[in-house]
Amino acid sequence: MTAEPITGIVTPIRLDYTYTPGTAPSGFLRGMKEGRILGRRCPQCSKVYVPPRGSCPMCGVEFADEVEVADTGTLVTFAVVNVNFANRVIDLPYVSGEVRFDGSDTTSMVLVQGIPVDEVRMGMRVKAHWLPREEWDFTFANIDYVEPIDEPDADYDSYREFV
Repeated sequence: MTAEPITGIVTPIRLDYTYTPGTAPSGFLRGMKEGRILGRRCPQCSKVYVPPRGSCPMCGVEFADEVEVADTGTLVTFAVVNVNFANRVIDLPYVSGEVRFDGSDTTSMVLVQGIPVDEVRMGMRVKAHWLPREEWDFTFANIDYVEPIDEPDADYDSYREFV
């Protein structure tokens, strides 16, 4: 008797962990609970990191100033997702993108909505769509998604280092 090869198995798995943020991430998370996007500025290179780390990864210098950045920004790159996966809660296709919020020198991964997937483009100006205030917690997930705003697309040179 010849048996068919096994090509996959389904097995339950669970990973429990506790995250303990340091000083800089704690400030960021407290800001999110208040509807504010907070970063930290490097005193040497002046770059603003969102979410912040304890020190500048480029200069190795401890961050000095806390900086609030805007909830508007530029979509610097994106992917149209067409692949189904278990426990998916959003209809296919959808867009996942990297946004450089105004005032930040880093990007954040976000869901892009409010526009047909075939009209999403690099350089598009977007604004955060926050969950209702009563649902806010100490998490970046308070920003449910970003959506386009009525502003001209950003010039490629203004975001090319983030692509």
